[in-house]
Amino acid sequence: MERLEELRLIKQAKQGDVDAYGRLYEMVYMDLYRFALFTLKNPYDAEDVVSDTVTDSFVGIGKLKKDEAFRSWIFKILANKCRKVLKQYAERPPMKEYEEALTDREERAGGALPEEGHVNREDLMDLARAFGMLEEEDRLIVSLSFFGGYTSGEIAGMLKRKPGTVRSRQSRALSKMRELLTGAYGL
Repeated sequence: MERLEELRLIKQAKQGDVDAYGRLYEMVYMDLYRFALFTLKNPYDAEDVVSDTVTDSFVGIGKLKKDEAFRSWIFKILANKCRKVLKQYAERPPMKEYEEALTDREERAGGALPEEGHVNREDLMDLARAFGMLEEEDRLIVSLSFFGGYTSGEIAGMLKRKPGTVRSRQSRALSKMRELLTGAYGL
């Protein structure tokens, strides 16, 4: 049902309906923001690139050839914007800002995250550090897969890589993160 609603809104937005585009934006905002935050590790830059992505995609939605490709199209715009920001970083942004963003998320959720069956703050920070140690393209691949829900074939199309290369890089990236996390916990 949600997919049909999304396709209807895309058609309306392509005809210039601002309200329809606003509803589309609401449907994808959190996925876009999570992707940008984990890629850039800076909440302010993440908000900026998401905002730029939304503006550019609104202006360019009439050029979208296949309505079904909206999500991969908007994530491709976002990924390109994230790449530009990453190239501008002279050095990695301080981890403190990233930790503050996760703390803010925790506070908005009503305090500490539940312990049993959920990841606690320290686990999130360890995960964020391991993720931050990946190469830029590996972070993009992992983010597109886990936050965007894209297949290796879709990611390959966005990044102009072969699907096998995407799967291989994702597997190596996840193994590297697993090794880093295992080392952090002494398992």
